[in-house]
Parts: sequence; structure tokens; C-alpha cells
Amino acid sequence: MEAFEKLVSMLDYPMYVVTTRVGNHRAGCLVGFTSQVSIGPPRFLVGLSDKNHTYRIAQDATHLAVHLLPRTHRELARLFGSETGDRIDKFARTPWHEGPYGLPILDDAAGWFVGEVLSRYDVGDHVGHLLQPVEGEAPETFDQLVTFADVHDLEPGHEA
Repeated sequence: MEAFEKLVSMLDYPMYVVTTRVGNHRAGCLVGFTSQVSIGPPRFLVGLSDKNHTYRIAQDATHLAVHLLPRTHRELARLFGSETGDRIDKFARTPWHEGPYGLPILDDAAGWFVGEVLSRYDVGDHVGHLLQPVEGEAPETFDQLVTFADVHDLEPGHEA
């Protein structure tokens, strides 16, 4: 519907980098389809494109890490949004450490949380992963965060 597309194109959503790990396979991608969906109990929904590398790894994952990025690290959003884990190791190009459940946690994130995957939903060309937050780190305040306006010109590593 044209009105819907016009309306949502005017919104400037925060962008996230979602990472995961299954065995020796690490994956991560830039994600714009997310939302807190419950306060009590806390729940967060992450939509992963069914065409990308991270989605394929996440299908066997029990947990995902969700990172907010400060605008000063736009290049990190560009790395995770324009490259694919099918061709490169994104984690070799940025500092990270092993976090809860062995997940890769990006050192340059403004804040992050790990969520247990409670269920998955087909929502069109993305699969929604319903998360229950279990661990994380948050700063006292955020500077400006990476939003859609910062990455709207990216060529994705895979089509959406």
C-alpha cells in the first residue's frame, strides 16, 4: 500500500547489530526490524531476513545478542549491514569479546543485551525471534545512536 510505504519511509528507527554463535560459527548483521513487545515479562522481537547468513546460523541458536551502536561507530553498522558472513569474517574486522552463552559482544557497542530465543515467527521476508532478555550492559546515558538515516544508502550483503 502506497500510503503505508510513504509513512514508514519517513520514520528514523534505531538500528541494531545482532550477533549469535552456534558451535564454531559466529554471525552478525545489521537489523532495523525490532521492537520491545512486552514490559512484564520483558520481551523483545528481532526480525532477521530469511536470506542472510545470520538468519541461517540463528535458526539453531538458543540466544542472540542485540547491540545499539553510537553514531561515532557508523562504520561498524556499515560493516555488519553491507558485508555477508558468507564471504568474510566480520569479527576479524572489529574488536569483540566472548560474552554470555559464548556470544560475540561488540566492544564498540553503546549498550547490549543477550536474549534467550523463546520462539520464532514467519512474518513475511523476515523471521521474528522473540527474546527474553537475560544479561546485558547499559550506559548511564546514550549519545546519538545509529539510526536508519545513517545507513539508508547501504547496499546489503544479501537482498532483503
